[in-house]
Amino acid sequence: MEIAIMIEGQDGLTWPRWQKIAALVEDLGFAGLYRSDHFTNADAPDKDSLECWTSLTWLASHTQQIEFGPLVSPPAFRPPALLARMAAAVDDLSGGRLTLGLGAGWQEREHHLFGFELLDLKSRFDRLEEGLEVITRLLKSDQPVSFEGRYFQLREATLLPRPQRPAGPRILIGGNGQQRTLRLVARYADEWNATFQSPVGFARLSARLDEYLKVEGRAPGSVRRSMMTGLRFAQTRAGLERKQAGRSVEELQGRGFIIGVGDQIKPQLAALEQAGLQRIMLQWMDLDDMEGLSALAKVVL
Repeated sequence: MEIAIMIEGQDGLTWPRWQKIAALVEDLGFAGLYRSDHFTNADAPDKDSLECWTSLTWLASHTQQIEFGPLVSPPAFRPPALLARMAAAVDDLSGGRLTLGLGAGWQEREHHLFGFELLDLKSRFDRLEEGLEVITRLLKSDQPVSFEGRYFQLREATLLPRPQRPAGPRILIGGNGQQRTLRLVARYADEWNATFQSPVGFARLSARLDEYLKVEGRAPGSVRRSMMTGLRFAQTRAGLERKQAGRSVEELQGRGFIIGVGDQIKPQLAALEQAGLQRIMLQWMDLDDMEGLSALAKVVL
């Protein structure tokens, strides 16, 4: 199982922090660096929130090995045609290392503050499905594309220059929903990104995805299985207790967190690998703790 790092970009991310984290993640040998796409944090007061796609463009030209991408970009922020253009360009700039993470969106506060329409849950997923149709058609078709949807329209549109990778960057869809999300993964995605699942929960959802893939005429191996989840890791018991913030180990593990001192996290990762997980994005919350990130690498890489 590959180990990557995930940063919550709305939780105080600035250029100096992003640049330090990116350099260290690559130097340490992690498989990738991913970040959320939010305009601000869910609860006041507001924190620094470095714009997602600007930071990914910088990452494309200032790293050489790590894969990267948003977890995940919603269609409310940027029209899908714009997302397709941005993703193709950033992927080309990086030499083919971008994964285009897409999702329906969920955070009410940022949509209200910045004037975006979140929509009710059903409409939100209807909009996401249209966005996926637009993005995949533009990335995959060398011919002009037309599409007439409720939320988005194309009229003989062609994405130029064509992506250097055939069909453009890999498309990831994030979420655990069995009725809409996994069906969209089976139809459109190259990668499914679950969130905060135990090994048993992940295996159950993965098996359901296999059923949907069969309906779409796709092999189970055609979709990579990844997961973003919380991490509470420290080098000492006292350090871990500070990160637990009053919650028990059992409570955090029940919510899908990886938690422990040093090597204690390795069996938890092994259990997820046994359940079929191919890549894990570990949520690194302390954006200034480079020593801790280095210690994590010594344990898991």
